[in-house]
Amino acid sequence: MSESLPWTDRLRIERATWTFDSCLQDLPRRSRAAKRRELRGNLYDAAADVGTTEALRRLGNVRGLAAEYLAAEYDESHPRPGWTAGAIFLLAAVVCLTWLHDAAAAGYRAGVLATDSHVTGTFHWSSVAYVFDDMTFTFTDGRSTSTLGGAFTPLDYLCLAVGTVLVGRLWRALPRRHRHSPLTDQP
Repeated sequence: MSESLPWTDRLRIERATWTFDSCLQDLPRRSRAAKRRELRGNLYDAAADVGTTEALRRLGNVRGLAAEYLAAEYDESHPRPGWTAGAIFLLAAVVCLTWLHDAAAAGYRAGVLATDSHVTGTFHWSSVAYVFDDMTFTFTDGRSTSTLGGAFTPLDYLCLAVGTVLVGRLWRALPRRHRHSPLTDQP
């Protein structure tokens, strides 16, 4: 089927397919993949019958088609926020920041001990700028007895909040004002 089409026609079909898919981001992954496969198969079949140019012309506006699929899927209601995606992002980001903090602190601690394995004193580390607060290490005979500082900065909390809202599309949980659908705005 696709072997008889020139590579330029296959690229045009793939472009239409992935444009369609990008407009369906609100659908669950499996549903979106099934619709993408169906469209691709139909376009290849139509291209073999009437040519790629005519098949894409008959398809019409890919974004409008995707909007119709979304309207049918959500039955005139709006897409819902992805609470799970937001929570997973937040958890993963906090784990990564905590790991970065612990690795950086352990590296500084190891650097101090590398200079003198029986060091005694207080050492100040300016940490990772804008990511963690400054840290103070107190060593007694080569042992770190206390660590002060190293907390997340306000920038971290802001990035975590913005990232969670964006990844989970949490603005959808806000009460909606009447919005016009691209399908209902047509004359």
